[in-house]
Amino acid sequence: MAQKLQNIRGMNDILPVDTPLWVYVETQVRALFNRYGYTEIRIPLVESTELFQRSIGEVTDIVEKEMFTFSGRSEDNHVSMTLRPEATAGIVRAGIQHGLLYNQTQRVWTLGPMFRYEKPQKGRSRQFHQIDVEAFGLEGPDIDAELIALSARLWHELGIAPGLRLQLNSLGSNAARANYRDRLIAYFERYQADLDEDSKNRLYKNPLRILDSKNPALACIIAEAPVLLDYLDAESQAHFEKLQNLLSTLGIDYALNPRLVRGLDYYNRTVFEWISEDHLGAQNTVCGGGRYDGLVAHLGGRSTPGIGFAVGLERLLLIVNEATQRSHTPPLHAYLIRVGETAEQHGLALAEALRERLPQLNLQVHCGTSSFKNQFRAADRSGAQFALILGDDEIANERVALKALREDNAQQTLTEDQLVDFLATQLA
Repeated sequence: MAQKLQNIRGMNDILPVDTPLWVYVETQVRALFNRYGYTEIRIPLVESTELFQRSIGEVTDIVEKEMFTFSGRSEDNHVSMTLRPEATAGIVRAGIQHGLLYNQTQRVWTLGPMFRYEKPQKGRSRQFHQIDVEAFGLEGPDIDAELIALSARLWHELGIAPGLRLQLNSLGSNAARANYRDRLIAYFERYQADLDEDSKNRLYKNPLRILDSKNPALACIIAEAPVLLDYLDAESQAHFEKLQNLLSTLGIDYALNPRLVRGLDYYNRTVFEWISEDHLGAQNTVCGGGRYDGLVAHLGGRSTPGIGFAVGLERLLLIVNEATQRSHTPPLHAYLIRVGETAEQHGLALAEALRERLPQLNLQVHCGTSSFKNQFRAADRSGAQFALILGDDEIANERVALKALREDNAQQTLTEDQLVDFLATQLA
């Protein structure tokens, strides 16, 4: 016997028992974003490796350790390709390429799989899914507030708002950040012997990432490090204060977190995260985002402000599932039992006629040869509200038998028109 094939570790199947929850959340997302005037964009799974090296930054864990990169062919030239580890860079590339950004405003979103090579754990896989929302061409704090309000409303409509908390920070301008970077290097140099290997590697390349370290041995050193908010330029400080005022007006609670820097190099000014307090353990960030006003120009476009956020869908689903504790499987309204050769022949035609007249009807037909008793058991196990029974007698009399499966009601025998009227009333 041939050896059974298995999925690649960290790239998981989404089974039929799980897909209803995915569909439910995706449907809520799509409807909400439409209400806010955000339109969907779909970008390739594979991009040139250079796109992520230039956007994310070569001195990041993603580029150094986590990207799935391979060689391919583009006409006659060898190129390096990468499975996308995040969506913002691809959206910006598409916006530049198709002329969607300069002197325009764009509000877009996408949803789909991303890929990072890291240790699989709860809420984190090598193939994972993200909801990504981006806005371009708007530089004021009002769009920052709108995006945060949009994310807050998503939690509310999914029923998980009480368990999430907003953290907020500002990285300031590039000049302010560069000044802070120098101060941070000088500070951590005093503790160089105490730093772990990752932090030593980051010290001169990307010292802000040391503030992201989860190593408990560095907690005290990091706690005493200079605070970025103390080095903001005046314009960034005013932007940040206006944003806080807007959030207060909207009734959105937040906590300032001066150690929040986000993991990607392209951020400036506003950065934010939504944290789960109860459900995810150490990996508790559900949503993260911020401004990246220099990214479009850095990737070859004309200077255009941008801001966005990403939501890890697997982590979000864990929280929604635990918070709601209910099935999201669409209910099966009826199950059609066919008894006898004539009924087997006419049953599918009856089912199609019912589906044509009742588009909202969820109807399953029993296929295969089974006794009436076994078919009735299957109907009961299906969770359907009603069993529809079609046998030789029913066909001869142009009737269909109907039996309620969840209530102790007498069986009825109805014409097709009567059956349609009855089911329409039940669906209403």
